[in-house]
Amino acid sequence: MGQGMWRVARNQQLQHQGYSGQAYLTREHGRRIAANSVSSTNHRKHAQGGIDIYHLLKARKSKEQEGFINLEMLPPELSFTILSYLNATDLCLASCVWQDLANDELLWQGLCKSTWGHCSIYNKNPPLGFSFRKLYMQLDEGSLTFNANPDEGVNYFMSKGILDNSPKEIAKFIFCTRTLNWKKLRIYLDDRRDVLDDLVTLHNFRNQFLPNALREFFRHIHAPEERGEYLETLITKFSHRFCACNPDLMRELGLSPDAVYVLCYSLILLSIDLTSPHVKNKMSKREFIRNTRRAAQNISEEFVGHLYDNIYLIGHVAA
Repeated sequence: MGQGMWRVARNQQLQHQGYSGQAYLTREHGRRIAANSVSSTNHRKHAQGGIDIYHLLKARKSKEQEGFINLEMLPPELSFTILSYLNATDLCLASCVWQDLANDELLWQGLCKSTWGHCSIYNKNPPLGFSFRKLYMQLDEGSLTFNANPDEGVNYFMSKGILDNSPKEIAKFIFCTRTLNWKKLRIYLDDRRDVLDDLVTLHNFRNQFLPNALREFFRHIHAPEERGEYLETLITKFSHRFCACNPDLMRELGLSPDAVYVLCYSLILLSIDLTSPHVKNKMSKREFIRNTRRAAQNISEEFVGHLYDNIYLIGHVAA
């Protein structure tokens, strides 16, 4: 009797729970449908202000079989932003499809100035028939000529009115250009010491640690592969420039251009010692401090120790 009453009560409880769960699922399904409807309505309303993204996506879906969306269908600023990520070769190819967009002067101006940061012609009134696309082709041709023969390359730039015949202008061009062959550039600067002087003055070493400043210097003006008069000239010019950029630090440490010159040579030798696989017995920090202070006695032991740590952790100063 007791078991029968328990089964009746249990069946009634299960029926009640089943009904409640079904009602819950029905209500939850209704809420989701309403939420999706509101979200879709809000999305369309939001898209109507500004760029109508909804219609753009709808047009994109209808043209999936035709390939990439036509850039002429987009707002001009969006089309130019997309094309600005292309290099010169791809932009020329894009002009076969979107001639007006891909030949825009602002796009080619950006390509010119991102590759050749300084040219004398940038600061002049453009001549009749000037275009940045044509200028890009001339700059590319001149760079290839420079990498074959530096003197002919510079003369080409001058003949096209791209560069003025001034050591300062040539130095600015070299400083802001990364497409020039560093071996040819080293030969050119060795012959044109006037350009080298102006190139050194373009560097700002203020508040830089000496090894880091030396790395930046040799990143723009590559060191020769062998010791010689040209390397001594580079280190001398760097030492004077570093002191000129950090007068307070030089007074605090008691350093002169001659002392910085000694430190630079020591850093180069230490770099070779620590990075060369042919050197088995590497120079220790204590040996470096002793040798350096023997050549420059006014330098503190702590400062020389920091120099050693920088080379040991970061690497060669003229790599």
